[in-house]
Amino acid sequence: MLSVSAHVALTLAQHIDHVFGVMGNGNAYFLDAIETQTDAVFTAVRHEQGAVVAADAHFRASGRIAAATSTYGAGFTNTLTALAEAVQAHVPLVVVVGDEPTSGPRPWDVDQIALASAVGARTYTTGRADAAATTVIAIEHALTYRVPVVLAIPYDVAALEAGEVPEAPEPRVPAPLAPRGEFGAGMLDEIADALAQAERPFLLAGRGAWLAGAGESLGALAAATGALTATTALGRGVFPDARYDLGVTGGFGADGAMELVREADVAVVLGASLNQFTMRFGDLFAPGTRVFQVDVAPAATHAHVGGFVRADARLAAEALVARLAAVHNSGETPADRPADRVSTTPEALSSGVARTPWRETVDVTAARAQADAGEFAEDGRLDPRAAARRLAELLPEDRVVVSDGGHFIGWANMYWPVASPDRMMMIGTAFQSIGQGWPSVVGATRARPESTVVLTSGDGGGLMAIADLESAVRAAAGHGIAVVWNDAAYGAEVNLYGLKGLAEGPMLIPEVDFAAFAAAVGAEGVVVRTLADLDRVRTWATESPDERRFLVLDLRISGKVIAPYQQEIIRVNS
Repeated sequence: MLSVSAHVALTLAQHIDHVFGVMGNGNAYFLDAIETQTDAVFTAVRHEQGAVVAADAHFRASGRIAAATSTYGAGFTNTLTALAEAVQAHVPLVVVVGDEPTSGPRPWDVDQIALASAVGARTYTTGRADAAATTVIAIEHALTYRVPVVLAIPYDVAALEAGEVPEAPEPRVPAPLAPRGEFGAGMLDEIADALAQAERPFLLAGRGAWLAGAGESLGALAAATGALTATTALGRGVFPDARYDLGVTGGFGADGAMELVREADVAVVLGASLNQFTMRFGDLFAPGTRVFQVDVAPAATHAHVGGFVRADARLAAEALVARLAAVHNSGETPADRPADRVSTTPEALSSGVARTPWRETVDVTAARAQADAGEFAEDGRLDPRAAARRLAELLPEDRVVVSDGGHFIGWANMYWPVASPDRMMMIGTAFQSIGQGWPSVVGATRARPESTVVLTSGDGGGLMAIADLESAVRAAAGHGIAVVWNDAAYGAEVNLYGLKGLAEGPMLIPEVDFAAFAAAVGAEGVVVRTLADLDRVRTWATESPDERRFLVLDLRISGKVIAPYQQEIIRVNS
């Protein structure tokens, strides 16, 4: 006979192929069933937070939902920061946990439902008769609302016999959100009309556009309007034609590119929430720019938005292309002609741009150029900008970059291009947390085993998550590289509060030898004090993955160089 835990495992494995976690009393029967009765792959991590982080990274890298698991009590409370990050970042995953027995809490139990609710995650509790159905409901909730969900198995229920697994329905996921009603159609007409008349049109897309599969339709919209394009940090690469793309907006963007954005007379934002960093704290657009937003949020998410459509980014982009084709074909305004009576062939779209498109009149390559820097900063330590630029030349092109949180995030985001949004993920920034870097490697590697996974982490976050250095080395083996920006400090705090005159003692970290840490768990560690020391990346990339080890680069950088995005934060908080 199969247990309740087996019912959960077998049902879950019909929809999820990777589980990450730490075994304990509360999930022992569940993990036994995963290992012995399903084809799902279990990967052990060394800290429960890392289990949720790995499942989070797996979804961001692949678009496929994964599961995390921990025991009850202390095991569950260890997951909370990562659970909050996944909620804030709208990442669907399932956290399978043990829970207090149905007879009531023991001295070591806590109110897990209340704790999960406090960070925005809903809990579903399995019973003896409904474990399979409850599991499907939990998956359906995660996918529908794009949030993590907790699936709890009470301690005294886990091993109960439950008979054969009943046939459970497939999780139901809502269809993409189409523009609704006369207001939605009318606003699309207004946006299309504005784009058709714009002299300097600009399109900005975010992670929501990537999740909607809007890349092709965004490319068509850019071609139809002759617009310059740009993305948020989590949307980079979503536009298929990089020739006219200004890169990332906000503090990660180049000054020349941001100056061009301020010249736009019409800006359309698709699938981006327009947070304070994307918007350069309100300075991204010039006061005269007409800003429209398309998003699945209930309403516009920034005060600068003058027109809003609630819709899936792909469907809205397709509707705008159709409306613009009406203008190109007949000269009518978008409101004059139904969208279902127009041609959307490439010839029809391109033939309607009468004037020379704005994007053909500017030097995008020059605008995207980031500031150069010498090898060493004023204190004699390695300048992080020079190191980032050199690493961009040396890192394998197939890279998937995972980033912890901290001051250092500016360097990879400014200097390391990636091919698509699912190849650059920042886990921790949505909740403003650090210490989620090492386990991110685990989830990304399981999702993209053919790629080189590159971690970018600070020394503060790297130490906070050091338990899962071993997990990253074990999972990524010859396919992983970690770049630790080691400035012997919590850099963001030094830049923000040390410069205000606050005591710097609590902000400093004794310089740690991450290369030695790496060697202790079977990786190769290299202390990097000069650009020449980075040449090991070149030779590492030429070796067979079966022969090389996980590579940890301990970059001894200067803390005196402040990233531009951090300078914006300092300015706003001064």
